[in-house]
Amino acid sequence: MKTLFTTLTIASATLLSAPAFAYEPGDFFVRAGAAMVDPNGDSDPIAIPGLGLGPIPDTSVDVDDDTQLGLTATYMFTANLGLELLASTPFKHDISADLGGAGLGTAPVGDTKHLPPTVSAVWYIAGSTDAFKPYLGVGINYTTFFSESVSGDLEALVGDLAGAGGPVPLEMELDDSLGVAFTAGFDYAIDAQWHLNASVRWIEIDTEAEITNRDLGTIITVDSVDIDPWVYQINVGYSF
Repeated sequence: MKTLFTTLTIASATLLSAPAFAYEPGDFFVRAGAAMVDPNGDSDPIAIPGLGLGPIPDTSVDVDDDTQLGLTATYMFTANLGLELLASTPFKHDISADLGGAGLGTAPVGDTKHLPPTVSAVWYIAGSTDAFKPYLGVGINYTTFFSESVSGDLEALVGDLAGAGGPVPLEMELDDSLGVAFTAGFDYAIDAQWHLNASVRWIEIDTEAEITNRDLGTIITVDSVDIDPWVYQINVGYSF
């Protein structure tokens, strides 16, 4: 209890002694920290044209989450309005398929990497000139997918269904996406240059998926995969 009381006392003193600060036109600051992409998506039914099957009811694909290094850079045009660029190291996501409608259960599809550069206008709430500065933002996201790969389990499953006598090599392609992005966050000043930052974003990411075989052509398609992730970030920032 004594240790806890001491910790709380120090934290309270730190908060009370935090410096007041305000951004000015021409300020530029960068941030780095952890960014978690948590897909909150849905998809159209899975079609298997390679086996003569159209969209199968009660089937879908799912994308798991991933955490990477998140980077942002912001330029302030006024004391309250700025332009923010979001970047990151590549996110990698495992993809699975719910094939319950086809009586096949859940199967791993493969994985992909993506980069989600996003440009946003950010508005720091007018009048907040103390250490705590909340903001809202809206912008445009461009997500590019690359390094797509198909799981060996799916290659074996398609080989069995096609009567190939073994796994068949498959390739997966995901279309790039362009959509809106919304963000809310806050900066908390440590001193005149350094600050802490936390934010949450919702990004519209929609793609189409196609899995093919060189000899058999298109095997699997999904007309629309709405990934639409929430992105959570905790950063340390530095102002120039």
